[in-house]
Amino acid sequence: MRAFAIAAVLVLALSLAVLAGFLMNAGPLWHIDAAPRLAPLPAALVDLALIAGFGVQHSGMARRGVKRALRLPAGWERAAYVLTSSLALILVCALWQPLAGRVWDAGPVAGAALGLLGAAGLVLAGLAAMAIDAPALLGLRQAGVVAGPGQTGFVVPALYRRVRHPIYLGTLVALWAVPQMSLGHALFSAALSLYTLIGLRLEDRDLRRSFGAAYARYAARVPALIPRLRPREDD
Repeated sequence: MRAFAIAAVLVLALSLAVLAGFLMNAGPLWHIDAAPRLAPLPAALVDLALIAGFGVQHSGMARRGVKRALRLPAGWERAAYVLTSSLALILVCALWQPLAGRVWDAGPVAGAALGLLGAAGLVLAGLAAMAIDAPALLGLRQAGVVAGPGQTGFVVPALYRRVRHPIYLGTLVALWAVPQMSLGHALFSAALSLYTLIGLRLEDRDLRRSFGAAYARYAARVPALIPRLRPREDD
């Protein structure tokens, strides 16, 4: 079980490296702006189907009903989710059909600013993930790789006092803060943004079910995506 959880995290790291090379058009594997292989409409339909498939897997396996149906042991469940999500992401990059055309080219100064903003979005998402028990998020705690019970009950880390979903916020910023936005990249960002907003709603629903009135009070105080610069005194 521990070996499986560690392997899942390694595959996750590989998938993130593949995604970085894909979006930056760098490295030996797949590039989002490679030469088109299909006509624009079939290519767009394939790409939307890939994002939809990723969304079904990524959100579907996180739902309680699907977890019950899979009947995986508690120590394996999260690691299996991490592994399958990582493989699904690699599949999106491998099968993506590039689209010709440019939406914008920000130029050197604005492009540098957008690049820094996108990097800040990734940092925000990473910090937010670590703030909510990263070993449990990766499945390492459940598999016994990391000792300790982790967080219990409803806890609000500092980042989450200003925005309820900083991981989603960072992801959205990184998706759109792109110095050179091709048509294919814009389709990728738009489709994943839509999925992100759907995932946010589903996660909010699950958290309300799990934590009841405590989460309802928290949601009433803290905005979902637009950060509040100063926390309220009763946070």
